[in-house]
Amino acid sequence: MEVFSILPFLAMAVALAGVAGIYATRNTPNIREGCSLGASILQFLIVCAMVPSILAGNTLHFTLFPFLPQVSISFRVDALGVLLALTASFLWILAVVYSIGYMRSLGERAQTRFYACFAVTLAVTMGIAFSENLITLYIFYELLTFVTYPLVIHEGTEEAKAAGRRYLLYHLGASIVFMLPAIFLIYVVSGTFDFQPGGVFPEGAGGALLVVVYLMFLFGSAKAAIMPFHGWLPSAMVAPVPVSALLHAVAVVNVGVFCILRLILDVYGPGLMGDLNLGFTTAVIASVTILLASFYTFMLDNIKAILAFSTISQLSYMVLGVALLSSSSMTGGIIHIMNHAFGKITLFFCAGSIYIAARTLKVSEMGGIGRLMPWTAGAFAIGVLSIVGIPPTAGFISKWYLFLGTIQAGQIAFFFVFLISTLLAAAYYLKIFRMIFLGSRGESEENEAEKPTIKESSNFIIVPLAISAAISIILGIYPNFLLELARLAVP
Repeated sequence: MEVFSILPFLAMAVALAGVAGIYATRNTPNIREGCSLGASILQFLIVCAMVPSILAGNTLHFTLFPFLPQVSISFRVDALGVLLALTASFLWILAVVYSIGYMRSLGERAQTRFYACFAVTLAVTMGIAFSENLITLYIFYELLTFVTYPLVIHEGTEEAKAAGRRYLLYHLGASIVFMLPAIFLIYVVSGTFDFQPGGVFPEGAGGALLVVVYLMFLFGSAKAAIMPFHGWLPSAMVAPVPVSALLHAVAVVNVGVFCILRLILDVYGPGLMGDLNLGFTTAVIASVTILLASFYTFMLDNIKAILAFSTISQLSYMVLGVALLSSSSMTGGIIHIMNHAFGKITLFFCAGSIYIAARTLKVSEMGGIGRLMPWTAGAFAIGVLSIVGIPPTAGFISKWYLFLGTIQAGQIAFFFVFLISTLLAAAYYLKIFRMIFLGSRGESEENEAEKPTIKESSNFIIVPLAISAAISIILGIYPNFLLELARLAVP
């Protein structure tokens, strides 16, 4: 049943109100950051208020204003949208607390702009999660690029500026050249911009045009980091760790995958995907990304770069799962949005904690740190177990449904894609484990007095990473809520 509700608009508005509060109190850091934290908590509570209606089988609707005779800027909340919104809004709370500890510990510049851009990013993310049609989705998708750009170049160095230029080139270039024309071609064939569960095209639609349009949209969603449109993600790691966490877990990459899932589920629909063999085509493209990213990780020593290529691989897990079009694989792909987000943000939080303590991001320089930073090392272990897919973590639930889905779909080749990538992930994370827990600090050319004292950071750092790690376990033990949302999201 369709229900009118202002809640999706309020979820965005409260984040924008937070921006006003952040700038109004910019000379009082404690109040400024309190505004950011308050906005994040309010946003999460508003999203939570939508959940009972969604679980009851309803959809929430709100129209902001007409945009064209054929479309309006309007919002529709369903199970898939609320899953993305819950993930992003809750992780915003943790990211704000973590950022207070990180930014103050390192004396980072432009902190007011940082918190303001973070808040705007979450407002825009809600707009994407709740978009009712392709035009609304595209507008907020492009806005997300612009509002996250200042975060990517936050450090102000030449390296950061170069990463920012690449960030804009990939996202704006791919979306303008591929996604936008695809959206209008979808309208030409279907007569609508609106999302419809099961697809929008009339019966009998098909042919080469729809195949080309699909591939244009797929590669136009550069935020999903499908190869060869992945280069922006590793280069953006020049940004501070909280920004990396935002890119990898809270908003940006999840938005890219979300757009592709909307395309598969609510524009083409599983039926047409199968008829045009697009599911198999997408699965092959995602598999190449998964395997190449997994292999490349072994060449890296910087922990943020390792996590970046791990993210590239994991994002294509979600795409591959839904592209296989079996009920279990689609369930696995959908719930992996949240499961991966909690595991990956834990790993980034831990990387930042180590950087604050030891001023290094090189795995080769982290010998024995785990014995000196037990909370960080313990959370890192849980995050790794979830990403690899070891019970009782959330990642195991995703992997279970993904593996089962390949069998249901009769696509055993993709079973081995998941298996090989899982073994590769276990291998390169084991290398990090061995260094952190069993390695030695070694000798340094520095004088003893100049060596940093390795110890846990402030509670602003430890508490968020402990909570995100704990939730990765909770979601693995009690997955029913996520599974119910996934069931409602699959047509």
